Amino acid sequence: MNKTELLTRVLNELKEEFGDAVIESKTHAGDRQTRVSREKIHEICTWLKEKHSFTYMVDMIAADRFTSEDRFELIYHLMSLKTGLRVFIKTWLPEENPTLPTVSDIWTAANWNEREAWDMYGIRFDNHPDLRRIFLPEDFKYHPLRKEFPLLGIPGSLELPSTTPDSE
Repeated sequence: MNKTELLTRVLNELKEEFGDAVIESKTHAGDRQTRVSREKIHEICTWLKEKHSFTYMVDMIAADRFTSEDRFELIYHLMSLKTGLRVFIKTWLPEENPTLPTVSDIWTAANWNEREAWDMYGIRFDNHPDLRRIFLPEDFKYHPLRKEFPLLGIPGSLELPSTTPDSE
C-alpha cells in the first residue's frame, strides 16, 4: 500500500471514529488537510498519535481569517515517523473568546507554538502549563497579528529605545 492509500485509510478511520467532528478533508498543494471541530481537537490529536503514530508535531500555525464567523484558524502539521505520513489538522475558532484545549500534553513541542498563538492572536489554550507571552511584555494589551492591528503599531503602546546616541 502506497502512502496516499495509507493516508486515505487513516483519514477514513478518523471519519468513522469521530463522525461529524470531521468537517471536511481535501488535498491542497499535494497535502491532505482535514478540518475538525474545535470541541474534539484534543481527542482527535490523541487518537492520531496513539492509534496511527503521529508522534511528531512538525508545527502549529495560527491565522486570522478575518471573517465574521470562525475568525481564527489553527493548523497542526503532524507527521508519523513510523510511516512517513504527513497530515494537516485544522480547526476554526470564533472571534469572541477563541479558546482550545492545549495539546502540549500530547506533544511537548506545542508549548511554545501555543504561547506564540496567544501572544500574537489572543488564542487561549485551556490547561496550558505556562500560557504567557513569548515575544511581547506581559502587560501589552494587544495581539499584533490580528488583521485589525495597525501596520505601524499603536503609538505609545510599547516603550521604544532612544534613537539618539548617548552623549558622553
